[in-house]
Amino acid sequence: MGSAFVADTVYLDGHLLPLAEAHISPLDRGFLFGDGVYEVIPVYSRRPFRREEHLRRLAHSLAAVRLPDPHSPGAWADIVGSLSSAAPWDDQAIYLQVTRGVDDRRDHPFPQDVSATVFGMAMPLVTPSTDLRERGAAAITADDIRWLRCDIKSLNLLPNVLLRQEAVDAGVTETILIRDGYLKEGTASNIFLVRNGVLLAPPKGQLMLPGITYDVVIELALAHGVPTQIREIHGEELHLADEVWMTSTPKEVLAITTLDDLPVGDGRPGPLARQMWQWYQEFKNTVMRNGE
Repeated sequence: MGSAFVADTVYLDGHLLPLAEAHISPLDRGFLFGDGVYEVIPVYSRRPFRREEHLRRLAHSLAAVRLPDPHSPGAWADIVGSLSSAAPWDDQAIYLQVTRGVDDRRDHPFPQDVSATVFGMAMPLVTPSTDLRERGAAAITADDIRWLRCDIKSLNLLPNVLLRQEAVDAGVTETILIRDGYLKEGTASNIFLVRNGVLLAPPKGQLMLPGITYDVVIELALAHGVPTQIREIHGEELHLADEVWMTSTPKEVLAITTLDDLPVGDGRPGPLARQMWQWYQEFKNTVMRNGE
């Protein structure tokens, strides 16, 4: 049976089938080793947004873990379209996962002559409530305990799980990760700062995920003449910022108004956060919903 969080119909190794009938071997290397990668593609009004960019990111992850891509971009597009069509929601998140496949040896080296396991499902795309957006979110900071290839959307998300649970235990929305004194990202978001009217963002690299929403926010800032700097940001700058935001497909642009139990700025979403959210909604309604 499906649920309010996953569509009843999923994709598994070439077939669309009911979720209850989708079975994966316990000897699959994704289950045994986390040997695989994933991607999430947003769909607005049943039109995938920047599907090609997301598929390139999937291809990057596959190549980085030396897992041959099991499908062409056209075949992936067909899978995304099939999952989207079968789902009951107009706005969705299409989850794709590829593992190295079933290996009955349970040995670390790559198995030979094994087919990848490909799984996909659709989930509703839920954005923050009006109340949360208007009051802003709370967050904490923590040392980044993840590995050195955070640009890969690997299935090995246990550090993210543990760090996100720290946020849950603290009663806040997100944990912001600091490595060697510098801001990287949140456990499931990119982080922006505003200081003295300048939008600040950490640079892409192997220590953070290259977010598609991150790209959109920077594009919107530049298009509207917002002074923008992409540079290394010291963790101490978070507490000196006028505004701090978290961005992601489901969070869109969400102001962080409390950080480590201290107010950010005056403790309310700042003017640039409010303006960027408005620009983002306009972009979503005129571009994203047209599949561009």
